[in-house]
Amino acid sequence: MRHFLEIDDLTVQELELVLELSAATNLPKSLNGQGVALIFEKPSGRTRNSMEMAVVQLGGHPMYIKPEELGIDSRETAEDVVRVMAGYHAVLAARVFDHGRLERMAAANTMPVVNLLSDLAHPMQALADLLTIEQVIGLKKVGKVAYVGDANNVWRSLAIGCSMLGIQTSVASPAGHGPNLGDLERVQVAGGSIQVTEDPDEAVQGADVVYTDVWTSMGQEEETSQRLDAFSRFTVNSDLMAGANAGSVFMHCLPAHRGQEVTNEVIESPQSKVFLQAHNRMHSARGLLSWIVGEVAQHD
Repeated sequence: MRHFLEIDDLTVQELELVLELSAATNLPKSLNGQGVALIFEKPSGRTRNSMEMAVVQLGGHPMYIKPEELGIDSRETAEDVVRVMAGYHAVLAARVFDHGRLERMAAANTMPVVNLLSDLAHPMQALADLLTIEQVIGLKKVGKVAYVGDANNVWRSLAIGCSMLGIQTSVASPAGHGPNLGDLERVQVAGGSIQVTEDPDEAVQGADVVYTDVWTSMGQEEETSQRLDAFSRFTVNSDLMAGANAGSVFMHCLPAHRGQEVTNEVIESPQSKVFLQAHNRMHSARGLLSWIVGEVAQHD
């Protein structure tokens, strides 16, 4: 039984295969007549639309499930939920607050579990990001990916994925918002090098990709004022982009708070690939689902 809770649940070869499948336009209908449970504790337009369409394109039936319909760990344990869903669906994909809930579901080992986002990881976004980099630069040509902002779940999955493919990364965050030692070790174990700094200008030097995300993620709203102060020097603007390599691109997982983590000028510039990223969420979801269903079929 294979699960996808973080990008390094794949081997390097499997990651490359998933990206190849993601780029394919005519995959077999590997979910024909089968359902995929899409559990959303946290709402998301991109995630819901991309996953539902990916399932449909593979011939399956997506089932969107609201949190109140299950009551995980209030009405029914996470383990019981996944055991029940295994009788209806081929895959369970969940967008949750607590990564531990996904780990418990996966430990039940009754069906493949896919992480649509948790507090610790966003591997589906990382797949779309890597697919985008391959399309606009080439993964074997990119030298450095610079991340400016909060070292959050989006950063973690992207950094691990880049490291697996031998791409150098850098991360610039204000004090108290950078990666912890465990994060850094996981990125380095994956095979790549990482530069950590509190200076955005230093981080983007030599970068082919400049990436940022919102300063205040869902569930952190009470920290908004403090974070606005802490991150005030970390806006990606034209001056910062000028410090990156010629031909560099800007990326953001969206939604964007224009005027905070990125200026309108940058996000609307020819360097910006944010909508290609968003569209690639569907293609990378299709590739991942095709691979994970194929893994199940091989071992039945």
